[in-house]
Amino acid sequence: MAEDIKRLAPLIAAEINARPDQAAAAIGLLDEGATVPFVARYRKEVTGGLDDTQLRLLSERLVYLRELEARRSTIVESIRSQGKLTPELEGKIAGVSTKAELEDIYLPYKPKRRTRAEIARERGLGPLAEAILADRKLVPAELAASYITDDVPDVKTALEGARDIIAEGMAENADLLGRLRNHMKDRAFLRSRVVDGKQEAGAKFSDYFDHTERWATVAGHRALAMLRGRNEDVLSLEIEVDADDTSPVKPVERMIAAAYSIGATLPGDRWLMDVAGWTWRVKLSLHLSLDMMRELRERAEEEAIHVFARNLKDLLLAAPAGGRATMGLDPGIRTGVKVAVVDGTGKLLATSTVYPFPPRNDLRGTQAELASLIRKHKVELIAIGNGTGSRETERIVADMLADMPAPKPLKVIVSEAGASVYSASEAAALEFPGLDVSLRGAVSIARRLQDPLAELVKIEPKSIGVGQYQHDVDQFRLARALDAVVEDAVNAVGVDLNTASASLLARVSGLGASLAEAIIAHRNETGPFKSRKELLKVPRLGNRTFEQCAGFLRIPNGTEPLDASSVHPEAYGVAKKIVTACGRDVRSLMGDSAALKALNPGVFVDERFGLPTVRDIIAELEKPGRDPRPEFRTATFADGIDDIKDLKPGMLLEGTVTNVAAFGAFVDIGVHQDGLVHVSQLADRFVKDPHEVVKAGDVVKVRVLEVDVPRKRISLTMRKDGEAAPARGSDRQQKSTGKSFTPKPQEKPTVGGFGAALAEAMKKK
Repeated sequence: MAEDIKRLAPLIAAEINARPDQAAAAIGLLDEGATVPFVARYRKEVTGGLDDTQLRLLSERLVYLRELEARRSTIVESIRSQGKLTPELEGKIAGVSTKAELEDIYLPYKPKRRTRAEIARERGLGPLAEAILADRKLVPAELAASYITDDVPDVKTALEGARDIIAEGMAENADLLGRLRNHMKDRAFLRSRVVDGKQEAGAKFSDYFDHTERWATVAGHRALAMLRGRNEDVLSLEIEVDADDTSPVKPVERMIAAAYSIGATLPGDRWLMDVAGWTWRVKLSLHLSLDMMRELRERAEEEAIHVFARNLKDLLLAAPAGGRATMGLDPGIRTGVKVAVVDGTGKLLATSTVYPFPPRNDLRGTQAELASLIRKHKVELIAIGNGTGSRETERIVADMLADMPAPKPLKVIVSEAGASVYSASEAAALEFPGLDVSLRGAVSIARRLQDPLAELVKIEPKSIGVGQYQHDVDQFRLARALDAVVEDAVNAVGVDLNTASASLLARVSGLGASLAEAIIAHRNETGPFKSRKELLKVPRLGNRTFEQCAGFLRIPNGTEPLDASSVHPEAYGVAKKIVTACGRDVRSLMGDSAALKALNPGVFVDERFGLPTVRDIIAELEKPGRDPRPEFRTATFADGIDDIKDLKPGMLLEGTVTNVAAFGAFVDIGVHQDGLVHVSQLADRFVKDPHEVVKAGDVVKVRVLEVDVPRKRISLTMRKDGEAAPARGSDRQQKSTGKSFTPKPQEKPTVGGFGAALAEAMKKK
């Protein structure tokens, strides 16, 4: 393992902008079972201060490079077992840095079905192919005449066999494949066409009915849209290379000819040039096009996963409204509005169902019931789900509040995304075994206003719905990326050991579902934890796990004041030296910024804990248990603007960013259909990445540019001049694809604080 780290560390270090010794140290810690949050927060001296972003990239690249190493070893053993491994070939295999290059080298040695070239060799045509390649002055047809046998009845058959042998060599030439692939990446175009007869059924893909753009610059969201169109048999996709070159011999064919020193005048050269063209058309073009289509998908998926992960992080770290009594309303028209009231800790106090809409129209009864619950439980916040009936429900609540004396609860529209998934989950059933599924959704809506992170961790991340084409990408890679985001978010905020749910505890560094359940069982049996040390009494939670998790678990008002902070128990000795140096009690010193800033951190450095850790401890003592999330703020929707039909160009509205994609940002303005602020409309300057300007959960001012009611498209702007900027090239293409990305009303996340052969071959792949 040490040799493995020594070999991989320099490669990864160059990619994460670090030194090899830093990468090696981090790899060693991760291999020992340490988590990324733990290493980033509590092992800064060991890694030289690598942050969580660098460590996540290191972790991902480590997986890829070890998979590459494993594949490399398998290939070397396979070729060695065939008796074909030479020192030169082994060195070449050792020198490649990507899986694609490795597979190119392995191609000639890869076990495969009996090929036409093998059949030709069995018929004795190998020497003919060699003779044609060796002496180009000779006429291939004359050479072939001496190879006629019972199995090779004529010259034509002999030459076809020689062609098959030579073509197989060309198609398995790793160096040639690499050059051709690079040429295609630089010169290829992706062409999309509508399948005849699918124009009406595939209207949502109309932007791609006759669409061409450079392969190298296809934006991820457009690639995924076209790939989805092809999967739904609406579009055909084709990789075209050198389509604009009118010469009889295409550049790719000239590249093949150059690799075999094929000229233009000798008889053998002319025949070989035909073989080169045939090899390109029949073998290489399809093979490389499949590779490029696969790479395009992987590139697009990587972008989509990155977008989803970034949005999820913003959503999880959205501002919490805090521990206040909250009423959750899950709107419904025919089935009624589900009501749940929770206290400041999220404990369920009361539930009800009211029917203010047809067919019952019990408006007075609804308002009376809600007012009664508000008074009885001293409700301070009302969370209204953003699904069907949300604006109608909000209006009823507003009318009711208008007649109530101050202080009045604050009403907030909250995302319902994933609430139904949670309601039907095993976790919800265990927490509320006797509660109707629909009422569980109202509880979730109330709690996610109080603390988005604590509630959203109960839901499978991809069900939260802040991605682009998340159901089209590799689900394993998506889940791995999103799980990392959740882990980082939970540990960045910290968890109250005595109130956290099993779902939240399971995301703490070093813990998992099993230990989370064990912690809760111990808590239920013996009462609240009084100190972090008591964690060691939990069955199966040993010293190693304690080391990983303890710093991220908080115990407010425990026997040890430092347990309420992010100071790790292993560093309590340093913290107490700092306290002693101030001549104060730890409780009185906590929060005294002036006294702590006057200290010289270097004085407290020892052999184990360096300057980074000492500085972190002092910062934590200044603001113990500080929450990295922003202060709570919510958007105010305009009165009377409840439906897309109410919108008019020029209206200035307030809304909440629900989703940020590569082409712009979606904003909930309270009409059950998110509007799109195209990337060109985000600011009065050029914006390359929408995340430079906005993130999920931001409250923004927008102006309506266009409204397309039939297609449910709303175009918005955040430019100060309130006018549409001229769209350019790909901008127009991006802007025109809005419908493909607009979430369905019940899925949209509003933040409440939150050629034919190619197609057929790809299908087979």
